[in-house]
Amino acid sequence: MRADRGRPAAWLRPAPAVFLLAWGGNHFTPLLHLYEQLGGYAPWQANLLLGMYVAGLVPGLLVAAAISDQHGRKPLLVAGTIAAIVGSVLLAIGFHAFALLCLGRVCAGLGVGVAMSVGTSWMKELSSPPLDSRASATAGARRPALTLTLGFALGAGVTGALAQWAPGPAVTPYLVHGLLALGALALLATAPESLPVHRRARGPWWRDLRVPSAAHRRFTRLVVPAAPWVFAAAGVAYAIMPSIVRDRLGPWTTLYATALTVLTLGAGALVQNAVPALNRLTRGHALVIGLALMTIGMLLAVLASIVRDPALALLVAAVLGAAYGICVVAGLLHVQDIATPQDLAGLTGVYYSLAYAGFLLPTLLALLTPAVTYTASLAGVALACAACLTVVARASLRRA
Repeated sequence: MRADRGRPAAWLRPAPAVFLLAWGGNHFTPLLHLYEQLGGYAPWQANLLLGMYVAGLVPGLLVAAAISDQHGRKPLLVAGTIAAIVGSVLLAIGFHAFALLCLGRVCAGLGVGVAMSVGTSWMKELSSPPLDSRASATAGARRPALTLTLGFALGAGVTGALAQWAPGPAVTPYLVHGLLALGALALLATAPESLPVHRRARGPWWRDLRVPSAAHRRFTRLVVPAAPWVFAAAGVAYAIMPSIVRDRLGPWTTLYATALTVLTLGAGALVQNAVPALNRLTRGHALVIGLALMTIGMLLAVLASIVRDPALALLVAAVLGAAYGICVVAGLLHVQDIATPQDLAGLTGVYYSLAYAGFLLPTLLALLTPAVTYTASLAGVALACAACLTVVARASLRRA
């Protein structure tokens, strides 16, 4: 493929779509309290809606990746953006219809899945020679990870502010997202395709669901035990912590939940560019550092559940957010180092599928209450995180 010297920032053209797909996946989070208070939904129903988009996420991650390996990145990201717009419309009109809300969240998850597998692969390929000869070796992991994190954070921030002060709190945030996504869709038309025809897979697309590099020992022993904690940490920070301190927030629960979400993902965004340097300083052990910080954050979450202090919950969000930022990039660097050009999108999809499995943790913890208190369940979560840290640390030391 010939270098396009006239467009040195080609990766910026799909970036707004990836950003807005992440926005659409996470802007539901600050509204959990709204659905419980104004919609009359039980806490487990609200948390189920939060995790419902995993049902769309996994096909978006795996199936879309396989199809994009045959037909290119561009048409799949266009389709994912359209799915996200449909999801926002369904959420806007379905406040009192649980089935519509579920379907809207599935569509949003489909969009996020496409962004994480196809969008990440597209931005990585546009951040590599010959399309971008000036990018650093780690730009292909940092740029999409930062774009996704900013989408998750800023989307939640805008939605929370609109829900707190704008008219139609259950409608306006989704309409704003849908309109912005239409603009990103128009920009996608100008983005260059990064997967040339001669490098595309042949045969039925479902054969590409098989990802040989997923059996790589480095992936199974180092990446797999850490991946679910990426979004488990985020879920605990901005779905569980607001519930724990809700009694002390009065009418500001929605705004506080928004602040926690933005703080969690903002801290994650701030540390992501430092992960390559952390890898160099620790001789390739950044994933271990991130998981250790995550274990500390989970222990702080146990303490916060005991004292129920909103200020301590903010500290938990900052620590878990930083851990999330380190782990998501460190894991993605391993994935991109392991994957072949033919299964980059597929292995990226497998990685993010594992990572998003952790996002179901808040739903599980909500279902366990009141039979099991948050203090007890979070203590169990902290122990499980520490066990995975031990596994990852051993595998990392063996690799070194």
